[in-house]
Amino acid sequence: MTSPNHDLTSQAHVWNHLFSYINSMSLKCAIQLGIPDAIDAHGGPMPLSRLSAALSVPPAKSDALRRLMRLLVHSKFFEKVSVSDSNEDAYVLTGASCLLLRRGAMSMAPFALVVLDRVSVDPWHEMGEWLRDGRASMFETEHGSSFWEYAEGSGRLDGLFNEGMASDAGCVAGVLGRDGRRVFEGVGTVVDVGGGIGATARGFAAEFPGSEWVVLDLPRVVEGLEGSEKLRFVGGDMIESIPQADAVFLKWVLHDWSDEDCVKILKNCKEAISTKGGKVILVELVVEDREEDDKATETQLLFDLKMMAVINGKERNEKEWAKLFFAAGFGNYKITPVLGLRSIIEVFP
Repeated sequence: MTSPNHDLTSQAHVWNHLFSYINSMSLKCAIQLGIPDAIDAHGGPMPLSRLSAALSVPPAKSDALRRLMRLLVHSKFFEKVSVSDSNEDAYVLTGASCLLLRRGAMSMAPFALVVLDRVSVDPWHEMGEWLRDGRASMFETEHGSSFWEYAEGSGRLDGLFNEGMASDAGCVAGVLGRDGRRVFEGVGTVVDVGGGIGATARGFAAEFPGSEWVVLDLPRVVEGLEGSEKLRFVGGDMIESIPQADAVFLKWVLHDWSDEDCVKILKNCKEAISTKGGKVILVELVVEDREEDDKATETQLLFDLKMMAVINGKERNEKEWAKLFFAAGFGNYKITPVLGLRSIIEVFP
């Protein structure tokens, strides 16, 4: 029999999960209002009254803004500080909110907005129904079409998604340019498979000027895009074939696909590097590779369910990745965790 204190602790645990969606929505609100940018533009600790004025929040709602900031301070997105000549609360940025600056080199704001968009969030109401019906994803259960079909017909969502992927590309290119340069040493030509509008390839072309990049994506995606001396666009389908290169690069691509389709794509990658004895370079999660870090593991598991909800994709652990590589005919692989929750995976013939 459990003690009353244990019951109350369990109750608090349940409540925390019931209300945790408010953390996500409060963060979305902060980005939409431009709170990080307003504090950054202020150039120092920003009193609540100045913040309210900068955000055009009427005086009647200044206390609501204060309470929102109280939660965001608790969540470590901002820090509350004292100002000697004022009795008001004042706020400064933290490392987390610096990542939400719209013009920041490693801004996560666009990615956050696509993840927290109503179109992305609504399918979660259908999880129970989806588990018992025949549709491929929760997104399809809610919206009647796949995410990709919906995005193709919605300029707003397609724009949000492309902007979110572009912001993440800048982050990845910057980190690898600093901490993972050996991955691209001696690599002449690289095919960026599923590279979209070329944000990742442009970032890497700048970081690694000795390489030439080819972006492969569907014809409708790359139509009309302009390349450069070190970058060109090719319309095609990764399921069918991939252009020859020294290396094939896939960032957050294989987690979109079933195991069967991943093997097909990886076989095409192997064929693409067959004449030059190169390698395949993946940027992906390796689930539960940081068991000592509970927060990192939880975030990876949340990401896995997010992929399941939107496109019936999946994140994989090392054993699952290895099974795919060997099924596609590769002989070896190397995992390097240099990207926070994600890793660089080099796969060799």
